[in-house]
Amino acid sequence: MLDAAFLALREILSPPFRGVLMKSLALTIGLLAALWIALVWLIAAWVAIPWAWLDAAFSILTGLGIVVGLGFLIAPVTALFAGLFLDDIAELVETTHYPADPVGHSLPLRRAIPTALKFLGVVILVNAVALPLVLVLGFGFLVFLAANAYLLGREYFELTALRHYDAATVRRLRRSHSARIFSAGLLIAAFLAMPVVNLLAPLFATAFMVHVYKRVARGQP
Repeated sequence: MLDAAFLALREILSPPFRGVLMKSLALTIGLLAALWIALVWLIAAWVAIPWAWLDAAFSILTGLGIVVGLGFLIAPVTALFAGLFLDDIAELVETTHYPADPVGHSLPLRRAIPTALKFLGVVILVNAVALPLVLVLGFGFLVFLAANAYLLGREYFELTALRHYDAATVRRLRRSHSARIFSAGLLIAAFLAMPVVNLLAPLFATAFMVHVYKRVARGQP
């Protein structure tokens, strides 16, 4: 598992990945910046405090709150962009490291769009529930990490495996190897928890899960 993670880390910084890397970074940073500007504007437009010292304190606190909130939005943003770059990244990994294996097929839009939207919705819902636990309970971060490990492992595995198998077979594979896939999701969730580095999460998670899938698929009919 760890060797696959280190291999994925080396790959996302290699020349073949740089084009996808630049597009992923630009879109992720652009979306987060747009959310930042929108939230700051809304707060400034709707909240008026007559006392200067209190207004300054409120601005500092809301600024910190927005930073924390955007940090938790990294997972949903990753979910959103995973579908955009998954096929390009998966194909690069497969052709580079598994040339003897059949290359997976890109998901048709009628399957890719509902799958990506379902992934995005579930991640947002779980993180919305986990965020109050992180702020209120001492062990909330563990809940957040475990929830994202399950979701990210499950959804990235399914998105990768659907390039090769039908949905029923993918579900059977996921259930048969649930412990390994959860462990892979835990590494992805830990990667997401690292500030700045987590901007590379869509590329790392996809490349990593291709290697995990290949190990899971060995010996399957």
